[in-house]
Amino acid sequence: MKEILKYIYLRTLLGKLLSLVYHKVYFNFVPEKIVLKNRYQKKHGKKLNLKNPKSLNEKIVWLKLNDRTSLHTQCADKYAVREYVSEKIGTQYLVPLYYHTINPKEVRPDNLDKIPCIIKANHDSSGGIFVYDKSEIDWQQVQKEFKKRLKKNYYWKSKEWQYKNITPRIIVEKLLLDKNGNIPFDYKLHCLNGKVRMVQVDIDRGTDNHYRNWYSTEWVREPYKWSSPKGNGIYTDPSDKDVQKPHTLQEMIRLSEILAQPFDLVRVDWYNVDEKLFFGELTFHHDGGNQPILPETWDLKLGKELKLKNLA
Repeated sequence: MKEILKYIYLRTLLGKLLSLVYHKVYFNFVPEKIVLKNRYQKKHGKKLNLKNPKSLNEKIVWLKLNDRTSLHTQCADKYAVREYVSEKIGTQYLVPLYYHTINPKEVRPDNLDKIPCIIKANHDSSGGIFVYDKSEIDWQQVQKEFKKRLKKNYYWKSKEWQYKNITPRIIVEKLLLDKNGNIPFDYKLHCLNGKVRMVQVDIDRGTDNHYRNWYSTEWVREPYKWSSPKGNGIYTDPSDKDVQKPHTLQEMIRLSEILAQPFDLVRVDWYNVDEKLFFGELTFHHDGGNQPILPETWDLKLGKELKLKNLA
């Protein structure tokens, strides 16, 4: 009987419809605290302690529920955050913006004068579409995809409140390439209480060779891994090979700490293009607090370092 039900759920139209209804009801009507507790227990194999959070992942979930300001919403918006960055550190660090619109039908080749470019949404984390040659793009399919994406509110599934009130928008930015025509490394600086604590470097993103290395601010390997799933049971574990320390590291740290000043916890992303820095985005809840830091002692150690200002 169990196998029959499993088959219906996974392989039939009825199963897909039931799954759709279940997820819509669950994410839209079940209290967010319950959703987050269930998700945490599923991912970590233990109960979530919100009264006295100790690990970094527990504190990330606590912040999702208790640290909510209009500034969080502005800075989670990939379009509105540009104003915040401009005010704090200057426009020279912004990726050139070519176009923006709230109408998917306006995403067409005659509105995009400059290439290469990347087309993405400001309110989610679903990545973007690279455009190297406008004649090679199925523009109707692009419009269809973004019409669907603009209808989604990332909050309902993630329970990350800062996304709830973002006005969905399509933005087109310059596609950053280095002098060899390659997508540059992105450096993600995790800031605890306004200070950079560790640097995440993702290598070969979007490929089967996607690795993730962790470094201290002195560019020494960190003794843990905090990996994300790539699919098929494979994770973005650290690489055996080291990444060369960027010449711009100290500048990245300085600028990140300016941007991180108002927040207990934030990740500041940077692109280093031939030693010129470009701001990527601000992320408040890395992987939603749902990916273990291993060994687990480091989840607790990093959690101890993070001081939550509003924890009663």
